[in-house]
Amino acid sequence: MTTFRDATAVAARADGGFDATLDEKWSVGDKAHGGYLLAVMGRAAIESAGQDHPHLTAVSGSFISPPSFGAVRIDVETLRRGKAVTQVRARMSQNDAPLVEALITLGRLGEDDPWWSGLEPVELPDEQECWLSPTEPPGAGMRVSLMEVVEQRLNPAHLAFAFGEPARQGVIAGWQRLADGSDWDPLSLLVAMDPVPPVSFDLGAPGWVPTIQLSAYIRRLPAPGPLRVRLTAADVTAERMDETAHAWDAKGRLVAQATQLAAVRTPPQP
Repeated sequence: MTTFRDATAVAARADGGFDATLDEKWSVGDKAHGGYLLAVMGRAAIESAGQDHPHLTAVSGSFISPPSFGAVRIDVETLRRGKAVTQVRARMSQNDAPLVEALITLGRLGEDDPWWSGLEPVELPDEQECWLSPTEPPGAGMRVSLMEVVEQRLNPAHLAFAFGEPARQGVIAGWQRLADGSDWDPLSLLVAMDPVPPVSFDLGAPGWVPTIQLSAYIRRLPAPGPLRVRLTAADVTAERMDETAHAWDAKGRLVAQATQLAAVRTPPQP
């Protein structure tokens, strides 16, 4: 079992950058998972910021080229260090070629309940009544090693696509835990904010859906226990799709939200 902390570990370099090793367990098909890549970069950003701002609170990442598993370099540039937040720019590269660029905001999160919230947690069957996602899901055509390190149980009502009859509602939801038994934290929440499978499966367009850009906000420190995660889409146009993810902790509080633009291979029109 590869723990999340080990898989996102970074080591400071003498020249000011950071070294990391991308773990192939955190992958979909033969590509590293996008939320995982941002989490590794977030770890480097936190190491560069010091103790005043120990939590990632926002990130906007652009995915330029998929990395190979193994050694990568991360460079972090501090843009502003204030009393409440530190803002940085981070770049992940291999052999001097840029792979991911991200703007990251760091701060200090608490466990307070929201002063106001207009978004109720997604309703789901009990965790054990939901479908445990396998590493080789039917119809996917690829191995999802991520499901070895993330325990995901999907709402059976959202699984019609697995039987060749997609509901075409643009919604997939379920429970998520880290398989190593550790609690969710602001960095690991980034993995939950890039859920698998993509909503395109529910729309009748299975296959690889690479992320082009992803922006996420972490709202508070999550309570111990599973997450409820809902993924929705609003529009699919010209082989591009938006996906919006929300995650609620075991206390029913919104702890993270994200929006991404992804490439999707839409099926031909009849």
